[in-house]
Amino acid sequence: MTTARKTTTVFLTVLCGLLSSIMGLTQRWPLWTWLALGVLLVVVPAAAMWIATRRRGPVPVSFEENITAAPIERTACQVSQVALPSLWDDYDFVFSATVRWYLVESPGTAPVLNPAGLAAETVLNRARAITEKREPGQSSLVQHELSGALSRMFPDPAGQLQAMAENISLTLLPQDQERLDRLAGVRKDKAVWEHQRTYEQSKRQYLGEDVLKDTGSAVVWWLAKNDEHVEKTVADLGLLARLTCAANDTEVPERLQKLVFQHDPDEPPAGEPTEAATEHRTAADHIKDFFDSMGLPDEDPRRAMLARQISDLVKEQNRYETAEDLLRRFDPPADAPPESPLV
Repeated sequence: MTTARKTTTVFLTVLCGLLSSIMGLTQRWPLWTWLALGVLLVVVPAAAMWIATRRRGPVPVSFEENITAAPIERTACQVSQVALPSLWDDYDFVFSATVRWYLVESPGTAPVLNPAGLAAETVLNRARAITEKREPGQSSLVQHELSGALSRMFPDPAGQLQAMAENISLTLLPQDQERLDRLAGVRKDKAVWEHQRTYEQSKRQYLGEDVLKDTGSAVVWWLAKNDEHVEKTVADLGLLARLTCAANDTEVPERLQKLVFQHDPDEPPAGEPTEAATEHRTAADHIKDFFDSMGLPDEDPRRAMLARQISDLVKEQNRYETAEDLLRRFDPPADAPPESPLV
């Protein structure tokens, strides 16, 4: 830059001298003017150079150019089908990924190492710290979690390299996945079964402790079901009394016996039930009459369903023979021969 500035100054000085000479010849300047002009042509460029140098400061003769740092060399290796533990024992994740690393500059006394193995170990340790806290059924979610956690370069414990992972795959063994699917199905079926059992228990409790607690409660319940047919409810009082006694496995009270047996074809016209008629009629007979009064034919599946519920109520009263008689009568096994109804 100094050479260029000097060249420019000399060129301008010569140019100014030529222009001044031309003007002096045409204007016929006196001798002293030529002397003054010569002094100015020497002094003014020198002063300008000195002032410019003082303002800019010294310029180094030579300087080093900025050299771009050499790019970091990264290498990679493949890690395939490595078992990593999950939160559940004996259910391992299967891990695969591409491991990338670069060496950190180390002193000359550093030991010789296998960078691929060290990088793989570093990545697997980071992945293991995550998978051992996750359930095996969340493999897809954990795979994305690992993709984020291992996407950044991280040093190994000795600080000799930086490592990361990409193209991560996390799955389960096919047989483990099949077991998890079966367990999930069992849990769902169990939840449905428990809801059904709770519903049946609640229904039995409602029938046993509220509806069929006594004849009066049964009459009120039946009247609510047939609020537009009061005459029907009155006509079914005997059947309701039978049903209540059968559900509680008790004898028909004396005050209700006339009402119960007033429509019995075997009963004498006098209206009082005979001892033989009372002895031969069972709880199943009373419930059959109740079903008939409800308009439920023999082939109606609701008869078996109601009979099972009443049988459960009777079992709670420790009347197992009566409960089994109800099941044999109204809900026999599929392979059992049909039982002839008692006359």
